[in-house]
Amino acid sequence: MKKIYFILLLAFAFTLSGQDTLDRNSEKTEISGFKLYPNPTYNDIVYITTKDNASKDIIVYDLFGEIVLKERTTYKDLNISKLDAGVYIVQVTENYKTTSKKLVKK
Repeated sequence: MKKIYFILLLAFAFTLSGQDTLDRNSEKTEISGFKLYPNPTYNDIVYITTKDNASKDIIVYDLFGEIVLKERTTYKDLNISKLDAGVYIVQVTENYKTTSKKLVKK
């Protein structure tokens, strides 16, 4: 019986340490200083700023996972006038780092 508890304890500890490693790696791939505003928005323009404000690849997905907008820009503003009111996922890639945020257009 002690062997079973020991094995379960090792498995639990291994699982926790594996999750901890994944969390640390995800922090390294996040874009520092990432902001998406205003959110929610009533306008046709949202602003995406980062610490570096370098060239960005932006992909906007609807809730079905379909790409509804794709753009590469060096500007801070993103024209979303083509999007209907709804909830979207904005994925931004800058300097080989990627961050995703939810965007609500009303």
